[in-house]
Amino acid sequence: MPTNRIDASLSDTDRDAILAAIDLIESKLPFLEDLMPAERRDLPKMGTKSEGFVHHADVLARQDDSFLPRNFDLPEFQSDASLFAALAPIRARLMRLTEKVDDTTMLVGSEAYVAALIVYQNAQLNGRGEGFDALLDELSRRFARKTRKPDAPSTKP
Repeated sequence: MPTNRIDASLSDTDRDAILAAIDLIESKLPFLEDLMPAERRDLPKMGTKSEGFVHHADVLARQDDSFLPRNFDLPEFQSDASLFAALAPIRARLMRLTEKVDDTTMLVGSEAYVAALIVYQNAQLNGRGEGFDALLDELSRRFARKTRKPDAPSTKP
């Protein structure tokens, strides 16, 4: 038997409680956006160096905003900078949690798949004629190769 690193289960009650907690998180962040890939690609990005830049611009603007254009919305700039700072630790925790869920899902899926392969291989060797034929045929579809359709004959003269 292959190594089994995950020996756990998740009850329906716990799953539902986790989903309810996620619903609560989403309800506390009603302003979250869902960008299209093109929007995401086209936006100027704020990385680590840009965080310092934004912070220093905020300090400068708070000291004296007389040099800013009249249509510059300083409170909105400060609100965006503050919201970015407030979201950063939440994002970091959620990313870490998402990575753990992804890794665990991959690992437990791999374990289940390897075990299913063992079941399938042993059923093929020892299970024919035992009333397993229909199930074995169903399992064998996983490994069936798709046949290529021959190229259509050319209609050019």
